[in-house]
Amino acid sequence: MNRTAFFLIVPAIFLLIDAYVYQAIKALTRNATESTQRTIALIYWGFTALSILTYVVMQVIPPDSISRNTRTFIWASLVIPYFSKVFAVLVILIDDVGRFFRWVVSLFYRPEVREAALDNTRPNVPQTDVIPRSEFLMKTALVAGAVPLAAFTWGIVSGAHDYRIRRVRLALKNLPSGFDGLKIAQISDIHSGSFFNKTAVKGGVEMLLGQKPDIVFFTGDLVNSTADEVNGYIDIFSKVKAPLGVYSTLGNHDYGTYVQWPSEQARRQNIQNLIAAHRQMGWNIMLDENKILEQNGDRIALIGVQNLGFGPAALRVGNLAKAYQGTQEYPVKLLLSHDPTHWDAEVRPKYADIDVMFSGHTHGAQFGVDIGNVQWSPAQYFYKQWAGLYEDGDQKLYVNRGYGYIGYPGRVGILPEITIFELKKA
Repeated sequence: MNRTAFFLIVPAIFLLIDAYVYQAIKALTRNATESTQRTIALIYWGFTALSILTYVVMQVIPPDSISRNTRTFIWASLVIPYFSKVFAVLVILIDDVGRFFRWVVSLFYRPEVREAALDNTRPNVPQTDVIPRSEFLMKTALVAGAVPLAAFTWGIVSGAHDYRIRRVRLALKNLPSGFDGLKIAQISDIHSGSFFNKTAVKGGVEMLLGQKPDIVFFTGDLVNSTADEVNGYIDIFSKVKAPLGVYSTLGNHDYGTYVQWPSEQARRQNIQNLIAAHRQMGWNIMLDENKILEQNGDRIALIGVQNLGFGPAALRVGNLAKAYQGTQEYPVKLLLSHDPTHWDAEVRPKYADIDVMFSGHTHGAQFGVDIGNVQWSPAQYFYKQWAGLYEDGDQKLYVNRGYGYIGYPGRVGILPEITIFELKKA
């Protein structure tokens, strides 16, 4: 489909959706005064016209004429209402299917009704639907559209920065006594280019520091695409400190894969700028390497790899064999690897002595249900491991739900996460 055809189809879809939803509004306001009905129609179709106009303007203005955040919020203001209206359309469709079958039946069993409806010259025959719409279903349709609209709006206003502390106990059979009780904090998927509330972001960092971790892990995606996105937040994230240090790695978005660069040199320079930002914040970025941690006379190995994804069209950059080299003798090995698909694809089959892998990447789709043992998200249809702790024998994987967000500037049900781990000897 070419750009011109797509440009025309989207407004047509907007019109069709709004025309269908308007049927529910008409049905529920049929007893209102004529002036009230006109006012409702004017407001309703006014929003339609504004939506289409906004869509057209967004297509024709240069991408760099407005900020990334402004663009994101404009698209959200278009997508969220129409996505919500689809739920209303589905309910109205149920009513229309029922009306259709009742109409078919009436052709055979109530011919006088059909003839009266077709004869608009006969007096005292109201020119309305022979089979009226169900008031119950029309109300249900509007509620079905209003619920997701309210949820996704609240997800922006509140959920985007509603940071939650999650506590996880990691029992490791070979853990040296010197590391028993070690407190690890993990954050992931900051996506600084999406932030719109700097005060709230700072509050999340203060929550993390309030836990007084011994060491901090960051498992990738500091930005959406370009290194300059983090510039306004270096002063905030540079405050993340711990006695044993802060260790970080790169995620798929950090490589600038999702933007068009003027040259390969520009893309590579962007990666170098991002690496420099990690170091400017005082973070020890791990690029296919390892670090031996020492505590109370005991030692364990920390391994960090660049992005290694194994899903469809996943980015595969890192080298675990290189990062692992030299850690064989240590009793416990912890791995920072952004994409959880790496665990099943390489870590479990080839590196049985890697005790725990820390990852992120999925965001839990930023939408779902996550209450106690009840977990559901669209992410589970794309990732076998998508949120929380997974175990296979003595090996463990933890998938952090993410600190930030991308695309949809909010979270519904799957809230931003700061994970606090306590290492214990099994």
